[in-house]
Amino acid sequence: MILCLTLILLAQLVGEALARATDLPVPGPLIGMALLLLFLALRDRAPRLAPRVLAPALVDGRLEGTGKGLLANLSLMFVPAGAGIVGRLDVLAVHGIALALVVLISTVATLAATALTFVAVSRWLAKAKPKAEPTIERRRPLP
Repeated sequence: MILCLTLILLAQLVGEALARATDLPVPGPLIGMALLLLFLALRDRAPRLAPRVLAPALVDGRLEGTGKGLLANLSLMFVPAGAGIVGRLDVLAVHGIALALVVLISTVATLAATALTFVAVSRWLAKAKPKAEPTIERRRPLP
């Protein structure tokens, strides 16, 4: 588990370093997540070579288990953010309505973009899939 957690945090660190070094307008953790996805894809492309090159914890499913464990306890990550908000209630009192509107508008925009993407992809897949002709089952008459 320590090796797996180290790999996850190392991917985030490398992503953050790349984001700061290149001045990309992309968050560092997102770049790190993409690097981790690339690592997992490369690892799964070589199933015979990966166990010989990588540590067992990175091949036998413990990495995925560590990620699931982090996701199961993700709500704990919001405790410091909540404490920070409570510590700055004066800012919330001044800009509370604007913040609420931004959250509402961004939520509606995200839902609309998701729905439109789903509709577009489902139409695209329906066009790409050839329609099968209905078959009529013919039965023989009984003798």
